[in-house]
Amino acid sequence: MPVLIMAVLVEDTRQKLDHHKKKHEYFSENDIDLIRCKLPFGDYALPPKVSIDTKEDMGEICNNICGKSHQRFINECKAAKAAGCKLIILVENEVGITDISEVHNWINPRVIYAENCPQGAQLQKAMETISSRYGTVFEFCRPEESGKRIIELLEAWENERRPNNV
Repeated sequence: MPVLIMAVLVEDTRQKLDHHKKKHEYFSENDIDLIRCKLPFGDYALPPKVSIDTKEDMGEICNNICGKSHQRFINECKAAKAAGCKLIILVENEVGITDISEVHNWINPRVIYAENCPQGAQLQKAMETISSRYGTVFEFCRPEESGKRIIELLEAWENERRPNNV
């Protein structure tokens, strides 16, 4: 059994698949899944412990959760949880929503074209379910606050997780 307890390992896409069979066999035998993506350096890495996914507005997050992108979104939440990564969804919006508890007040502007489209109450309930099942965190801010908020969230997580002596 590996010394590090992990479920997911990131492998650089520049690693030639056919040259690393023994490593891949070892990972497979020890229930370590490989995700291949380009790494800025090195061949293998652990996934990040926190990741922020920004959404342009309430319509985008509604489409991700209640629309055609639902399964892809859920798969990302599941993958983050399996990797031990805290996934934060930062929803930029100009309608004044600052907390998940306020989402039920949102009126989907698509209601003009499709009266059965998801509204705030349905979206809030889905967000709460996703948060409960996968540990995904939903945060909200105005678009002009997004850059600052990303840094604040990452710093808060880093300070919370870092031991005092490091």
